[in-house]
Amino acid sequence: MSDNPVVIVTGASRGIGASVARWLGKVGACVTLVARSPEPLERVGQDVEHLGGVALTIHGDVAKEETCLRTVKKTIDRFGHLDALVSNAAIFEPIASVMDADAEAWRHNIEVNLLGPFLMAKAGIPHLLRQKGRIINVSSGAANIPVQAASAYCASKAALVQFTRVLAAEEPSLTVVALRPGMVDTEMHALIRREGPKAMSAEQVAYYQSLKTEGELEPPSVPARSLAWLSLHAPRDWSGQFLNYDDPRIIGPSIAFFGEHLEARPQP
Repeated sequence: MSDNPVVIVTGASRGIGASVARWLGKVGACVTLVARSPEPLERVGQDVEHLGGVALTIHGDVAKEETCLRTVKKTIDRFGHLDALVSNAAIFEPIASVMDADAEAWRHNIEVNLLGPFLMAKAGIPHLLRQKGRIINVSSGAANIPVQAASAYCASKAALVQFTRVLAAEEPSLTVVALRPGMVDTEMHALIRREGPKAMSAEQVAYYQSLKTEGELEPPSVPARSLAWLSLHAPRDWSGQFLNYDDPRIIGPSIAFFGEHLEARPQP
């Protein structure tokens, strides 16, 4: 049992999710980390503990209801309560036109990016209500901007924003927001640069390549700091909103709370 904030973070083995968990560890939070890759997940869990937090790692796929129910149960069993959920797990594939996309791959994208946050919220709401807690759903600029060869990703992220609005209306004692994390230097962007040329226009491929070569991609720790701050401090009157990671109302308070830098894991 713990008196410290308790937060579940999905997709926590790398990228933005891993950085969210580390920021939360820096302020002593209890963090349940969920991902499909067990070894990287365990390393991030160790980072959280080295930074001062308490980590519980759970290997599983958030597209499966069993994983979500098990995650919440183990969190409550270990920490006694649940204050926030950060639904960050997502995939970009398939990278293909609608005409050429594999239907099973398209369905799997929706299962991870939309059904996953639904299942996690459904499992967590009874416990979050006791804490008047928060749900932070990680969406994308692709929710509003059409991206060629990414119809499943765009559709799932747009639906996630609307799901956030509905959930905020249904649960007025919770704070439920969606966040646009911006263009981030993660494996997802590396995948687009590798696979995009097979299905995207030359102009679009050049755009994604230029983001990397011209240093326009944010390090994961920057949007992750915004997410971590929202999970602990998002004001109640923001519920239902689709926010930008670099919103001055978030950036300033998040830097004041966490500091400018996320220290690297201490070396043995």
